Amino acid sequence: MSMNPVPGKKKAAAAITLPYWIAEFALIRTAVLTMLAAITISLTGVMLSQLKKHEANDTLETNQRARDAASSLYAQVDSEKRDIRNYQQRFIALRQRGLVGDERRLEWLDAIRQTQEQLKLAPLSYEIEPQQTVQLESPLDLGDFELRGSRMRLHMELLHELDLFNFFQMLRQQSYFAVQDCSIKRMGVTAGAPGAPTLGADCTLNWITLNTAPKAPRLAAMKPTKGKS
Repeated sequence: MSMNPVPGKKKAAAAITLPYWIAEFALIRTAVLTMLAAITISLTGVMLSQLKKHEANDTLETNQRARDAASSLYAQVDSEKRDIRNYQQRFIALRQRGLVGDERRLEWLDAIRQTQEQLKLAPLSYEIEPQQTVQLESPLDLGDFELRGSRMRLHMELLHELDLFNFFQMLRQQSYFAVQDCSIKRMGVTAGAPGAPTLGADCTLNWITLNTAPKAPRLAAMKPTKGKS
């Protein structure tokens, strides 16, 4: 009698032995998570600190630039105040003498008449042109002012050359002008005429003034208009 073998149980799978620290991780899990949280918070704090540092540096640079600009402006204002104190009296004196401001033709003519009477010169004649802006060969910083000149052509009759120099010397004490050119010719004088002029002088003078330069007019914006057809 043959007997069939009874099927036996399968062998159990071999057990895998885990490292001891994995089995015991549950004991330190809370501490590890706390450490990771602490590291994350620390790194975040460091990054925020660096960001704040950069922002603080940028703010510091901006404040330093503003301080330097304010210091430069203060130095400029202080320098201008010193210039005003130093030159104010001189400026007032120049304005009173007619160099600064509008041209004073009546005062110029009155100064010529007074000088002529004091030196007892023969009657003179003149022609004066409209005032024009003077163009200098070398640039000169006049600030808000510009140099202007009024050209005068003057004819005088003199006893001798010294009368002309005395005339200009006395006239300069009352006003500002520049002699552009001057020509002197001898006149035919009748013999035996005492006190008669012997010389004729033709001079060109430029009466000088300083006045504020006119500002360029602003062009108003033109709005388009609609035409009717």
